[in-house]
Amino acid sequence: MFDACPRHSLPALPGVGYKPQHFSAIMADAGPVGWLEIHAENYMGAGGQPRAQLRHLSDRFPVSVHGLGLSIGGEGGLDPDHLARLKTLCDWLQPASFSEHLAWSSHGDAFLNDLLPLPYTAATLDRVCAHIDQVKDVLGRQMLLENPASYLAFADSEMEETDFLSQVARRTGCGLLLDVNNVFVSATNLRQAPQAYIDAFPLDAVGEIHLGGHDEDSDETGAPLMIDSHGRDVADPVWALLDETLDRIGPKPVLIEWDTDVPDWPVLADAAQRAAAALQKVSA
Repeated sequence: MFDACPRHSLPALPGVGYKPQHFSAIMADAGPVGWLEIHAENYMGAGGQPRAQLRHLSDRFPVSVHGLGLSIGGEGGLDPDHLARLKTLCDWLQPASFSEHLAWSSHGDAFLNDLLPLPYTAATLDRVCAHIDQVKDVLGRQMLLENPASYLAFADSEMEETDFLSQVARRTGCGLLLDVNNVFVSATNLRQAPQAYIDAFPLDAVGEIHLGGHDEDSDETGAPLMIDSHGRDVADPVWALLDETLDRIGPKPVLIEWDTDVPDWPVLADAAQRAAAALQKVSA
């Protein structure tokens, strides 16, 4: 184990989702980027070039670990082998933050490469809270829970998503990762107002903010359908929603996510610069 960067919390600065093709550019000139995020499942191997690069990066930047595969909302128990690999990674890296999604992605022994939605019921709430408590006990650290991108609503939901997240945070002590693009995508798809979602969100629990790109389509009725793709620039309405959110809660760590059709480093650096300007405006 190495002693990672002595920065044990994320700064209220722009961050980017790290991609190995950007390693040299980041080490040479990170521009406005103050921290990096990795996907946990990409670094659960024993070593090699990915771990070596991550070690160099963590000497210079706080690093956030973002999980994709714990299946926090799954009906079955958490996969103990996956959780053990995650603990090994966090013990080795000592990240500034760890986060996961409010979703499920496994059923029995089958793992689905997707983040699937949940009905917001008392039974789901109990299960999610139990899983978060288990993660906290195994990792020995707080986790942040991210709001999902939704394409439909469950008829049997008993509460609003914001109420569900408020109760999870209160019962488990977890923080929340507010994905502003997911808010815009979900609100558009469910015919709701994104500003109303932000108004109802437990903003005092927010430890990190995500921004990403989405694709625009239409459903069978011709109504707008937004797809959370992480494969293009952040849309202007999402930037505007970020401004409104930061006006409410002040500066927070803001991450630019770009996971498909990944551009050259200057494009990501430009997006981080725009996030830096938004943060500077509320700081001033």
